[in-house]
Amino acid sequence: MKYSVASFFSGIGGLDLGLERAGFELRYHCEINPFCRGILRQHWPEVPVHDDIRTLDDADIPEADVWSAGFPCQDLSLARMGPRSGLRGSQSGLFHELVRLVRGRNPRAIVLENVHGLLSSHGGRDFAIVLKALDELGYGVAWRVLNSKDFGVPQQRRRVYIVAMHRDRGGWGEVLFEPQCGDWNPPARRSNGEKTPSLFQTILGDSRKGPLVKSLAHCIYAESARHTGTDWSRNYVWYPDGRVRRFTPKEVERAQGFPDNWTVPADFDERQPGRMDSLRYHAVGNAVTPSVARWVGERLAKILARQDCHSEDHSEVRLSA
Repeated sequence: MKYSVASFFSGIGGLDLGLERAGFELRYHCEINPFCRGILRQHWPEVPVHDDIRTLDDADIPEADVWSAGFPCQDLSLARMGPRSGLRGSQSGLFHELVRLVRGRNPRAIVLENVHGLLSSHGGRDFAIVLKALDELGYGVAWRVLNSKDFGVPQQRRRVYIVAMHRDRGGWGEVLFEPQCGDWNPPARRSNGEKTPSLFQTILGDSRKGPLVKSLAHCIYAESARHTGTDWSRNYVWYPDGRVRRFTPKEVERAQGFPDNWTVPADFDERQPGRMDSLRYHAVGNAVTPSVARWVGERLAKILARQDCHSEDHSEVRLSA
């Protein structure tokens, strides 16, 4: 069975692409950024896109089994300089608009993604607000910090994923947690006691001609000097002759697990490459890693299918009785 998704704070569709690869059908997008809306329309031309969650009426949202949302992280991120506004902020506080819509429609399941700074914002009180809101709406909730590097992507990117499902049907914990032991964390030391080399220190490329790059990228950010200043988020490419450059937009897409040129608009104006690069860097830095979303989606689809099977079995028992 193919399940459906309505997406909010969609960005360039990282969550959506991952869930689609897991077998879900996209029914709806909501995204305020004009550049990102253009990318969504380019890749999902048949899916309607609303431009502002604050003006959205829940009655206008198509029926969907799952609602997904990578709600804004700017007021929660540990990368932000100075005090964090948290869920009181004008951007991350839009989570409350999502709650308003959920209250009106009560989807079967909700998948949320945000920076792991959500867990510590205001001493954990902001995260408690998220959990309480979902609990009061009748959902059972599970959460887990997942790192993109564990899902086939060469980037250290820790994000908290939250799965909420109707409490009376169960299964939410099984989406994010495996009963078996995995190899998420490699041994800290070798057998002879030496420390395992950091992937950030492992260099790939042609040592004579270049280019050279670390085998694992640092977390790709979207804001401020981290992608426009001199440190380039500590991600850079260098050559044996001393030249150094930042990642190109295509390389950033690859570090996030997107197809090449995912963020190149169909009407790209080659006369303004600098402006376009900035838009692409920002959009990719704010995105969800598709391979992580796919892993979550595949496990969620199995739980939904199992619930449906049980419902059918119970119906047959009632009919036969």
